[in-house]
Amino acid sequence: MTEAPRRRTAQVARWAQLAAIGLVGLYALLFIVLNVRDVKVSFVVVSTHVSLIWVILLSLGAGLVLGVLGSRLYRHRQRRR
Repeated sequence: MTEAPRRRTAQVARWAQLAAIGLVGLYALLFIVLNVRDVKVSFVVVSTHVSLIWVILLSLGAGLVLGVLGSRLYRHRQRRR
């Protein structure tokens, strides 16, 4: 393969990556804009009204933290055996 086709392939790949990043960014922006209505969140003792996007993002964050902690605990227990 000569240098010119290789360079063209790299440029096409770069543009494809930029297009994919742009589409994901547009999707994220639309996701945020369409999920701004207030919802009632009820904790055991108290309840409050917050924007739906915050509920989604906080749930995502809590899930990530619990997933990482669970994975670390699992690996720790496997090493002890």
